[in-house]
Parts: sequence; C-alpha cells; structure tokens
Amino acid sequence: MLEIVIKGIIIGLFLSVPLGPIGMLCIQRTLNRGRKFGIATGLGATFSDLLYTIITLFFLSFVIDIVEQNRFIIQLAGSIIVAIFGFFIFKSHPSTQPKPNEPAKHTLFGDFITSFALTISNPLVLFVLIALFARFEFINNHTTLIHSIVGISSILVGALIWWNSLTFLVSKFRNKLNMQGLKIINRITGIVIILIGVIGLILSLFK
Repeated sequence: MLEIVIKGIIIGLFLSVPLGPIGMLCIQRTLNRGRKFGIATGLGATFSDLLYTIITLFFLSFVIDIVEQNRFIIQLAGSIIVAIFGFFIFKSHPSTQPKPNEPAKHTLFGDFITSFALTISNPLVLFVLIALFARFEFINNHTTLIHSIVGISSILVGALIWWNSLTFLVSKFRNKLNMQGLKIINRITGIVIILIGVIGLILSLFK
C-alpha cells in the first residue's frame, strides 16, 4: 500500500510540474489575484487529471478506441481552445484585490471551472497517464478497488504538493509588482499559451 501511495504522489507531480498552459495560468492568477486563486486554478487541472485517471483505470480500452478514432479532431479542437484562451489572457487587465465593500470580480469556483474546462479539452492526457502507469507499474491485474482509490488519492496529494509549492513561491513576488508589472505578466502568459495552442494546431494539421 505504501508503494502505491509513493508512486501515486510521484505521478501527481509528473502530471502537474510541466509548465504548460495551466502552469502559466496558475502563475498569472497568483500574481494578479492572490495565492488562493492560483491554487484553485491548479486544482481545476488536477481534478480533470483525476477524472482521466479514473477513466484510465476503469474504462481504458473503450476510451482509447474513441480517442484513436478521433485523434485529429481532438488535437485540433484542443489546440484552438488553448489559443483562444491565451488570447483572452493576453487582452485581460490585471485585477487588484477588492476593497472592503467592493464585490470580487473573480471567484475561486470560476477559476477552478475555467482551469478544469481547459484541461479536460485535451483527452490526449490519457496517453500520458498510460505511459506513467506503465513506467511505474502503477496498476496490474491484481489491483483492487481499494488500491485504486488509494492510488487516485495519492495522485491528488502529489498535485497539491506542487500547486501549493508553486503558488507559495510566486506569491513571494506578488507585492513587488505594480500594475504595469502585472499587465506585462498577463501579456507574457497570454503569448505563451497562444504559442502552445498554435504549435499544437500546426502539428495537428501537418502531422
């Protein structure tokens, strides 16, 4: 059981650490809105990964067939969604913390949902999960339901460790940035996310 916990934490870290669109978005929101919004963003991506983990554990062959048959459309749609999202980040203005009687412009749930939706739009993460499961021998024919639940929970723990660490480090720089600095962060984040989407789109079209 301890081995499953350790492997699950490692897989959770492997899924979360690469600074793709969600990592950049987490940094941007932490700097713009505060650490808790960054964590909510990271958790949105994590719960999407957990959903795909459950699918991988229990419905593997069925889902792989669907993904393989529609790989081009999935890659195309996912890349377009990422690029559009990056454009909105690029155009957005940095938000300051609301004053005592001023309603918040953003909610934790809203940031969670947008992050979840952005991550769930790329079901090709299933193949990353399959590769990680194979590499760490995470599941086999003898895996029980209890072991699967513990493994999924451990993946969540690994992801939480990363998002808490990332937002903690980023928040240390938050008070050192003025509004212009935050606007630059938005621009850089938007451009990076747009580029990731465009590169994915080009690879989909010319593969």
